[in-house]
Amino acid sequence: MSPELSTPVTARTRWIILLVITGVVLAGAGVYAVSAFQRFQQGQLAGSSVKVASGDTALPVEPFVLFRNTAAGQGYGKAATVPLDDVQGARSVSGVACDRVYGNHQSMVCLRTNRGLVTSFEAAVYNADYQQGSSEAVPGVPSRARIDPTGTMMSSTVFVTGHSYAGSGFSTETVIRPLAGGDSPGNLEKFTFIVNGETVTATDRNMWGVTFVPGDPDSFYATTSSSGRLWLVRGSISARTLTAVHDGVECPSISPDGTRIGFKKNTGTQVAPHWKIAVLDLGSGMETVLAETASVDDQVEWLDNDFLLYGLPRADQPGDSDIWKIPAVQDSAPELFIEHAWSPSVVH
Repeated sequence: MSPELSTPVTARTRWIILLVITGVVLAGAGVYAVSAFQRFQQGQLAGSSVKVASGDTALPVEPFVLFRNTAAGQGYGKAATVPLDDVQGARSVSGVACDRVYGNHQSMVCLRTNRGLVTSFEAAVYNADYQQGSSEAVPGVPSRARIDPTGTMMSSTVFVTGHSYAGSGFSTETVIRPLAGGDSPGNLEKFTFIVNGETVTATDRNMWGVTFVPGDPDSFYATTSSSGRLWLVRGSISARTLTAVHDGVECPSISPDGTRIGFKKNTGTQVAPHWKIAVLDLGSGMETVLAETASVDDQVEWLDNDFLLYGLPRADQPGDSDIWKIPAVQDSAPELFIEHAWSPSVVH
């Protein structure tokens, strides 16, 4: 063997080899990132897979359904609307990207993820022309949003830790704030939580899924959990209290007439939940479990006093989902309401 081949590799040579390999890896990663971004842009610029109305977009004057568009192609992830009397018709797609939306004729609440070198999360309010007004940073992944019937207050729920209500490894932050700014009721964790007349101060309390009571601007319902238990709570904004009124209610949504609560009811286990849609009669306390067999991890929306809407992801198409409709009575079959959509908000 020649002396040159037996010469040991020096530390300097090893560093040079390492730097060359690192450079090759980073270059490959850069090429992949550019290619992935180009594919994303091409997907956004591609024609939509649903019929889209042309012209300028704004929140309609006539009754409509506001939702997050999940159709592949141009407009994916953007807030969109369809007429309430023609939900299968062409949708008007805004330029506003949201993870969760809720609105009325004058305003829209948009919870979204801002992706970049540092990912951030935001709750933004838009007017009827989709012009952004107030905006506030939120500390986690968007989950739920609502506007009260008077159009003065909004609520937001985000995951501070965990990205799902499945299991026990999640923590939420739920805040009520004025749409137009001003004094805010703030974080529901600061409210007094009362069960059977006793104040509960456990540090593991979680609150989520606000629904505002029609005709009573001071009141709302929400879910509160602690020590493995779940309660439907009635909240008072002025008194800053949360009072338990029923067990086992998640993500409540009150009917337009204020007499019933639609919610998701866990018929599985805490580790492997299976959520059925159910309806609670507030007068009698009677629960009715509806016939949808899929597990529904959503805060339902009332279409009217007789029907509920909810989103279901498509198992064969990641990132896509549909909005379904079901009568609020036992043994009634669900039906598809709006394809390629999520986060419905019915505006009469």
